[in-house]
Amino acid sequence: MTTMSTTLPIPFNRAAITGREPAYVQEAIASGHLSGDGPFTKRCHGMLEAITGAPRVLLTTSCTHALEMSMLLADVAAGDEVICPAFTFVSSVNAFVLRGARPVFVDVRPDTLNLDERLLEAAITPRTRAILVVHYAGVGSDMTAIMAIAQRHGIVVVEDNAHGLFASLGGRALGSFGAMSALSFHETKNLTCGEGGALVINDPALAERAEIIREKGTNRARFFRGQVDKYTWVDVGSSYLPSEMLAAYLCAQLEARDTIQARRQAIWSTYDTALEPWAESRGFRRPIVPASATHPAHIYYLLAPSLDVRTRLISHLRANGITAAFHYQPLHLSDMGLESGGRPGQCPVTEDVSDRLLRLPLFFQLGDDDQTRIVDALHAFTG
Repeated sequence: MTTMSTTLPIPFNRAAITGREPAYVQEAIASGHLSGDGPFTKRCHGMLEAITGAPRVLLTTSCTHALEMSMLLADVAAGDEVICPAFTFVSSVNAFVLRGARPVFVDVRPDTLNLDERLLEAAITPRTRAILVVHYAGVGSDMTAIMAIAQRHGIVVVEDNAHGLFASLGGRALGSFGAMSALSFHETKNLTCGEGGALVINDPALAERAEIIREKGTNRARFFRGQVDKYTWVDVGSSYLPSEMLAAYLCAQLEARDTIQARRQAIWSTYDTALEPWAESRGFRRPIVPASATHPAHIYYLLAPSLDVRTRLISHLRANGITAAFHYQPLHLSDMGLESGGRPGQCPVTEDVSDRLLRLPLFFQLGDDDQTRIVDALHAFTG
């Protein structure tokens, strides 16, 4: 996709729109079925199950809510511990802190920025209930090692795959390794409906209870399938269903996934090729993708030599009308993280990369000329 040259500001992100979204939303409105689990929701479920290979996928109102559901399904309770990387978004941790569990922060690898599996076993205690794995930028964590450790200790694994739809590891879909995984359709993600998510259920034994939890703790889904003559409250739960209008928007995005992904991959690859000599000469590090992994072109980031250089580069790009963004702050050093036992120096890689990471604009509508402008602005940086 090539666009005319422009001097307009280049945002960090712009939600994708491919053409059918307004028509599908209007169709949902005209149908009169605005609540969840209507025809568009079912179409989304079918496409996501085909993409992920999972026996069951359920749309949710957010990835956060999908993670909350996963913790309910894993029976995480007060006094339990859940291991998670310190370099992640707060939703990953809130999902089990809400259940009264304590986060046990583990540092990330310096190459992929994913949970360092070499530190995992030392973090396990008799109270460990779950391991929450986050696939940063859609590049897979070492799931072979993580799953082997989890199985040895009888611990459930949940994948926060908010970045990783369409990615793979060893030829296997990312998000298919743990008992469950969570997807995000927030406006910053490759596919979006503004706010939304999905719970991917890899263990078929969890599917029926997941439906109940998602439907306010009732067996309403069984009632609509004619399996019971009335539905009632049978378990804990909440209202995790997105509206049919959101599902309609997402349905259009899923149908256009090949077009969206092809464009994002082209942008990611252009950055990586165009910036290789510049990054090496200026002491910046580009993303590292292991040979066994494919990524979904969700994030293109650079690691600056220092916090000071990153700060000056962000200002330089802003002066050229380009918005670039840093990312996660170390969770173990947040107010809540410190209350949970976090301490400075506990996760040195997280603390280092958090100060140096810079994300470049990457979205479906980013034109070739605008990307050239971004690359030229980076080449012109003398910091």
